[in-house]
Amino acid sequence: MRILLASSEALPFSKTGGLADMVGSLAKFLARAGNEVGLVTPLYRGLRERFPDILPFDWRLELPLGPGRVAGGVWRRQAADGLTVYFIEQKDFFERGDLYQERGVDYADNAERFLFFSKAVVHLARYLPWKPELIHLHDWQTAAAALIARDQRLSEGWVAPPTCLTIHNLAYQGQFPAAKFALANAPASYFQPDGAEFYGGFNCLKAGIACADLLTTVSPRYAREITTEALGCGLDGELRRRQGALHGILNGVDYEEWKTEGNPYLAHSYSARDLGGKAAGKAALQRELGLPETPRTPLFGTVSRLAEQKGMDIQLAALQEMLAADMQFVLLGSGQREYERGFRRLAERHPAKCAVRIGFDTGLSHRIEAGCDFYLMPSRFEPCGLNQMYSLRYGTIPIVRATGGLDDSVVDASQDAARADGIKFTEYSTRALAKAMRKALVLYAEPGLAGHYQRNGMARDFSWERTAAAYQGIYRLLLDTPGKTFPERI
Repeated sequence: MRILLASSEALPFSKTGGLADMVGSLAKFLARAGNEVGLVTPLYRGLRERFPDILPFDWRLELPLGPGRVAGGVWRRQAADGLTVYFIEQKDFFERGDLYQERGVDYADNAERFLFFSKAVVHLARYLPWKPELIHLHDWQTAAAALIARDQRLSEGWVAPPTCLTIHNLAYQGQFPAAKFALANAPASYFQPDGAEFYGGFNCLKAGIACADLLTTVSPRYAREITTEALGCGLDGELRRRQGALHGILNGVDYEEWKTEGNPYLAHSYSARDLGGKAAGKAALQRELGLPETPRTPLFGTVSRLAEQKGMDIQLAALQEMLAADMQFVLLGSGQREYERGFRRLAERHPAKCAVRIGFDTGLSHRIEAGCDFYLMPSRFEPCGLNQMYSLRYGTIPIVRATGGLDDSVVDASQDAARADGIKFTEYSTRALAKAMRKALVLYAEPGLAGHYQRNGMARDFSWERTAAAYQGIYRLLLDTPGKTFPERI
């Protein structure tokens, strides 16, 4: 198959969250499976300096954007056999300090930036000499490309490739004033309740949900959750309308990076057969973060964006209670200022039990995943989540709230004692999380049982080969049944 992926971020070039991990890995493993893959992403500041093999593509863009036209260019990098990355150059839009915002405030022209990017994606889909058979879009930043491709298909006589839109997090929708819809240069008939209009404004993600041929999310449970009023973020009605075209596919893990043997970030290798290196890694992590080296004290950890979605409010409150017990806690992350301050204060009050590092450090994230006994992930909602799957591979028992991909990927003893590899709780409350942590302390006191959980987790297979194969099945559905899943209304 010939597949064009489009994303506003992708590893190793740019990243703010799990979107980048997913798209970068999906592109790599689709190419390895024998497909011809193009990945389109913006040429952000500093990329050409970091990747000198990004070369000019001798392709100039001049695309309509409302009443005017905007010029740009295309660069490319041959990332692997069968995988070409195309970078959209537009210095006014993408030569900035960050991807979407600065100092916590969104860029005022994000509508212009990502509608231009979406149009560039459709332009490449139309004119690339290898003629992509389908376009796979990711999140609101590219969702409008589904509307643009459909409009060109209907009005210009071009047989546009079918589109698949993956929703990574429904909470982020790309909502703008109604006047911004003019930037799409699309007929006003698309700006209606069954299309791009949302309570009088322009909603990029809703436009994509209405116009894409197929929709996917990043876990089966999240695909069900977003059709409910509780987690539909105002778009549950539209998603129920498109439910026949909606599929949930659990994200994968790149085990070439997330591995316990031969990992450059880990000084001590280990495996499910020999966990000795994990104990040594725990002692090394305690030294690195200034905690007492007490091997029999259970060590809990979190690597996370510090946001309400991630359950930071109930986690802070539960830790204030639970640190009275014989336990330690380490955190690496950044985000909302109130949570950063809260975790710093927690570490100041419990210097022998709590270590906090604000920011991000790739190597330290691996060492926390490997060195901890338990991993805390009490998300309010979680489309997929990756850290719980990293933890399972690293023999670190995850404690998660049963939502989204967390529920799909972790097995609690109440579900299947023989296959149990983590601890789940359901109620979103400090009390429920603290109870789950107390269960962990009881589990830790029984090394044989804890080892059973660890071995189960390390045996789980969330490989990208499996996930890429699932996406290829979705693509075949699009290519083998043209027009059957295309939205009929609008």
